[in-house]
Amino acid sequence: MVDYKYAKYVNPNQETRWATIDEIQSDGTYVDLTRDAYNAAGLPLLSDGKNAWVDHSDTHSLIFGATGSKKTRLFCMPMLNMFIKAGESFIATDPKGELYERSSGLAEANGYKTVLLNFRDLGKGDMWNPLFMPYELYHNGDIETAVTMLNDFVSSIAARQFEGTKDPFWPEMASSYAIACLLLLMECAGKEEANVASLGALCNESALPALTKLSVHMRDDTIAGLNFKAVLSAGEKTRQSILASLYGMVRVFNTQKQLTNMLSGNTVDIGEIGREKTAVYLVIPDEKTTCHFLATTFIKQAYEILINVAQHSPDRVLPVRVNFVLDEFCNIPTIPDMPSMISAARSRNMRFYLVVQSMHQMKSRYKEDADTIKGNCDNWVFLTSKELKLLDEISELCGNVYSPDGKQRRLISVSQLQRLDKKKGEALIMHGRKYPIITEIADIDMYEAFKGYPAMPMQRFTIPEAKVFSLKKLMDRILDEEIPVPFS
Repeated sequence: MVDYKYAKYVNPNQETRWATIDEIQSDGTYVDLTRDAYNAAGLPLLSDGKNAWVDHSDTHSLIFGATGSKKTRLFCMPMLNMFIKAGESFIATDPKGELYERSSGLAEANGYKTVLLNFRDLGKGDMWNPLFMPYELYHNGDIETAVTMLNDFVSSIAARQFEGTKDPFWPEMASSYAIACLLLLMECAGKEEANVASLGALCNESALPALTKLSVHMRDDTIAGLNFKAVLSAGEKTRQSILASLYGMVRVFNTQKQLTNMLSGNTVDIGEIGREKTAVYLVIPDEKTTCHFLATTFIKQAYEILINVAQHSPDRVLPVRVNFVLDEFCNIPTIPDMPSMISAARSRNMRFYLVVQSMHQMKSRYKEDADTIKGNCDNWVFLTSKELKLLDEISELCGNVYSPDGKQRRLISVSQLQRLDKKKGEALIMHGRKYPIITEIADIDMYEAFKGYPAMPMQRFTIPEAKVFSLKKLMDRILDEEIPVPFS
C-alpha cells in the first residue's frame, strides 16, 4: 500500500496535466483593472484587459519570445502600467522608446518621479554621471563599495571593446590602468570634475608624461600606484599595446562629445528609486551597440545602491518595491554578478523580468551562469521560437502523459509549441510549482484603463559642457608643495 503522501507521484497514467483556470486564479492575485489604484501588480497569468490575475509575489520571471512575438505588447507594457497603478517603482530598458510612450503619461498622472535616460536622442531627457555615486561613496568613507562600482564600470567598457578576445592580458592591463585613472579622479578631482570626460583626458597620450612622473612617487601597496607602475614601467612595445587597448576602451568618451557631456552631469538620484515611486526608462538604440554598456552600468549601479538602501531600511527591504524590466536582456553587455544579484534581490523587495529571444542568446551572453539565472526565475513564459533546444526543453519541462495502454507522449510537443496563436495572445506559462497553462493575454490596446494618458513630452535642452579635471594643475600644486603626491 502506498502512503497517501506519495500517491500523487506514482499514478501510472498521469504524470502531468494542464493547470485549470481555477487553479491559476486561486494562486494568482486578482486585479480589477478598471479601478484607479491596484492592490497588486506583476506578471499577468490571466488577463482580458479588464480583469487580471497576476503573480504579486517576490518571484523573478523569464520571458522567451522571438522578434515580433508581441512580448513587449503582451507583458512589458501592461506590467509597467500595473506597477504605476500599484505604486511600485521600475527600471525598464526601452530600445524603441515604446514603453515611455505607453506609460509615462500615466506615471505623471499618478505623481511619479520620471527619469528618462535617452541615448537615442541626446538632449531629450535626464543626465547621469556614472562616477557620481562612486565619488560620493569614496568621500563618505565607503571606499570599498566605491571601488567595486568603478570596477563594474570598467568591466562594462572592457566588455564592449574586447568581447570575443581570446588573450585576456591586454584587456586586463588596460582595465587596470583605467581603474588607476579613476582612483586618481576620486582622490584629486572636484565633484563636478569626476566624470567620463576627465577619464578620457587622463587616458589620452598627452597625459602620459605627467602620470609617469606622478606614479614614481606613489606607494606600491595602493591599487592606483600598483596599476600605474605595472603599465608605465613596462617595456616600450608592451606599454604601447596596453595603451592602444585602453584608447579603444575610452574612445567613445573622446569622440562623442554630446554623449560625454550628458554623462558628465547628474540629475538622477538612484537611491530614491527605492524610497519613492519612480519610473526609470533606459532608451538604448537596438540598431547599434555604442551605448549598450551604459545600460549594463546603470542597472548594476542601481542594484548595488538599492541593496544599500534596503540594508538601512526597516526589515532590510526597500520601502517601495523596484521592478527591473529588462527587455532585450541579452543584447546588452553581461551584467557583472547577475546570478548573485537575482538570488539576493527577492528578499530586498526587488524583482527581475528578463525578456530574451532565445536560450542560445542567453548561453552565449552568460555562459555557465545562464543556468543559474534560469533556475532563479520561478516564472517562465514562452511565446514563440524556432530554436530546437529551447522548444525541446520547454516541452520536456511540461512533462509526459500516458494513455490507458501505457503509451507515453509529451503534454505538448515541439511542433505544437510553434503554433501558439499570436493574434489571440496565446502564451505558455510555467508558474512556480503549478502545472503549466496555455493562457490568452490581452494586448496593450485592450486595456481601456491605460488609455487617455499621452506620453510626457521629451523637451529638448542644451547639455552643459563637461568640466574636465586638469592634471597640469594637480602637478603644479604638488610641485609648489600645496598638496602631497596622491597615494604616497
